[in-house]
Amino acid sequence: MGGEAPEPRRLTRALSIGGGDGGWVPEEMLHLVMGFVEDARDREAASLVCRRWHRIDALSRKHVTVPFCYAVSPARLLARFPRLESLAVKGKPRAAMYGLIPDDWGAYARPWVTELAAPLECLKALQLRRMVVTDDDLAELVRARGHMLQELKLDKCAGFSTDGLRLVARSCRSLRTLFLEECQINDNGSEWIRELASSCPVLATLNFHMTELAVMPSDLELLAKNCKSLISLKISDCDLSDLIGFFQFATALEEFAGGTFNEQGELAKYGNVKFPSRLCSLGLTFMGTNEMPIIFPFSGILKKLDLQYTFLTTEDHCHLISKCPNLLVLAVRNVIGDRGLGVVADTCKKLQRLRIERGDDEGGVQEEQGGVSQVGLTAVAVGCRELEYIAAYVSDITNGALESIGTFCKKLYDFRLVLLDREEMITELPLDNGVRALLRGCTKLRRFALYLRPGGLSDVGLGYIGQCSGNIQYMLLGNVGETDDGLIRFARESVKLRKLELRSCCFSERALALAMLHMRSLRYVWVQGYKASQTGRDLMLMARPYWNIEFTPPNPENARLMEDGEPCVDSQAQILAYYSLAGKRLDCPQSVVPLYPA
Repeated sequence: MGGEAPEPRRLTRALSIGGGDGGWVPEEMLHLVMGFVEDARDREAASLVCRRWHRIDALSRKHVTVPFCYAVSPARLLARFPRLESLAVKGKPRAAMYGLIPDDWGAYARPWVTELAAPLECLKALQLRRMVVTDDDLAELVRARGHMLQELKLDKCAGFSTDGLRLVARSCRSLRTLFLEECQINDNGSEWIRELASSCPVLATLNFHMTELAVMPSDLELLAKNCKSLISLKISDCDLSDLIGFFQFATALEEFAGGTFNEQGELAKYGNVKFPSRLCSLGLTFMGTNEMPIIFPFSGILKKLDLQYTFLTTEDHCHLISKCPNLLVLAVRNVIGDRGLGVVADTCKKLQRLRIERGDDEGGVQEEQGGVSQVGLTAVAVGCRELEYIAAYVSDITNGALESIGTFCKKLYDFRLVLLDREEMITELPLDNGVRALLRGCTKLRRFALYLRPGGLSDVGLGYIGQCSGNIQYMLLGNVGETDDGLIRFARESVKLRKLELRSCCFSERALALAMLHMRSLRYVWVQGYKASQTGRDLMLMARPYWNIEFTPPNPENARLMEDGEPCVDSQAQILAYYSLAGKRLDCPQSVVPLYPA
């Protein structure tokens, strides 16, 4: 009082990063603080503060995801993060899941396994996605890391056999998770499961769902007896009546998928099946109306339900879902219809994830009123306000339905919509205003996919996506826009987008190249179905340091059918461009032309 006012204290750079008089932050404290920073982008920002923070980030980073296997060399990653405990590497573009990428395209695991397996002394978990993995790769991995490996995830990989899995089971005695879903695996016998049961007593998660591996019920029983911590099992096809003994021993089981009803209508055959008391996640195959009551006794405690591979009708979906008020995750086909989604909206108030896959358009069980439309999506948006993820194939859609999602689904971080071409007429196109309302309302969106029909989104709507994209980092767009101007308008506003996929669009090669230059944060782009040249000459407009450009010329002789019977459009030209510290890749197949670096 009466004295001079104290000078306001300012947080200087010296104090904030550890320098200056008395402002030095002990290294142990920085290590501790860094341990609480989990988001990869926050870590990246922290590492740029100064050399000291960069070094501490390198030494304390426990997990790294490599979004594209050619973006960095394994040796460079090892030098940057020598103490990794967990590593995930993604290979082929997502289009490989739809038959649009040739089998010999690349994404071989060998360089990663050879370079990283031995030096990474702390590595406990490895995930490879859409990569080519051989038995030799698995052998080298377990020789180097088998004594410490706790988690091995091979997601949609190919090239290995059950011999490699047997070696993994024998060598990795601390293994807690083995994930093989949708892998293409050569089946040389089921001994690998018996080896798992004998050698891996702490196994908690085993997933070989959607593979063609044969399974013996006796092997699964042995697994349940020896692996008392088994909480999740997803298998290939095995008749449910043969799993009675397994379920008796798997007392800790919380998640199960893959059991089949090979004899529909024979409920008496399955009457003795008793699921473990803790089971709260279920996915059964070939289940029909008569078999559905097997779920009723514990439907009230189910948190996750997968009905994609059942024979249930729309009415069956309504009946079953009405008994599942605690669902958090629901996966169905569009046979559920708008009526079924109405029941979901009324019953499943806690629902967080909803996936509606495309059904069989030719034969099979179909929804009597035309599949899923704006009616069902609007009902779900209003009734299920905890939704964080929506992926839906729809037969019809309106701006109003998209506006409803933007109004009520404030927690949504991942939205994907595909407009099918089943119906000759769509109620309302273009969807410009609806898309704008959705993006403005769902401010937490990080992933966004919109695959429409011609005329589904104008240049104005494409500009809206750019303006309202907020913090979206991944985007897939198909059949959007009208001219090159719309693409450029979109690109100028998409300042935070890191990964972009475009299909079946009207844009010129030159416009695509110029658009990439506008998107400053972009690290990866894949394009198919555009006005391509035979040589990709205009793509060189986006050439710049560390930016790899690969061009697949159009080849009508490449045409083949996809799994759903529709013509595969890989006869069209493709562009793949990505930021890379590894330089030009050396394993391009003949079908791919590396434009830059040449």
